[in-house]
Amino acid sequence: MENRAFIALGSNIGNRYDNITSAINCLTSHSEIKLANYSSVYETDPVGYEDQDLFLNMVIEIMTDLSALELLEFCLKTELELGRKRELRWGPRTIDLDILTFNQENIETEKLTVPHPRMVERSFVMVPLAEINPDQSIPGVDKPLNIVLNELHDKEGVRIWKRKNGEDVFEPIES
Repeated sequence: MENRAFIALGSNIGNRYDNITSAINCLTSHSEIKLANYSSVYETDPVGYEDQDLFLNMVIEIMTDLSALELLEFCLKTELELGRKRELRWGPRTIDLDILTFNQENIETEKLTVPHPRMVERSFVMVPLAEINPDQSIPGVDKPLNIVLNELHDKEGVRIWKRKNGEDVFEPIES
């Protein structure tokens, strides 16, 4: 598989963990998508619209033969199949799938912008991304990932919930 992508997953409606695992299973059921790596699961405070339940978030690394736009279409299809309704910007959702990076490409179309335009502002994305690939470079960002992460101010809103090894821990991440 020739393309490497990182996808952020988030859920705060229903059984959040089941929603995330169902999304991963759906994505990897595609013959042209292979799971390469995944982060721990983090419980996070909502960002933007704050009057909603806490999220579970994680990042996965995939290898795929799909193009970026084909991957986006499959992510959107997966969201719909898992009950995603787009009613309120930054509002509650059963599942949210965001393509963070696709290879080292800069993509800007009407439907897709990669790297994700707000990813470096969001601890709930950067913490799990740094966990699985601390050396990841982000196209258009001149700083290493660890510097970007250290400069974020909302890390206290990101708490480890289930370690990659399966342990439930429910403890804050050290800043």
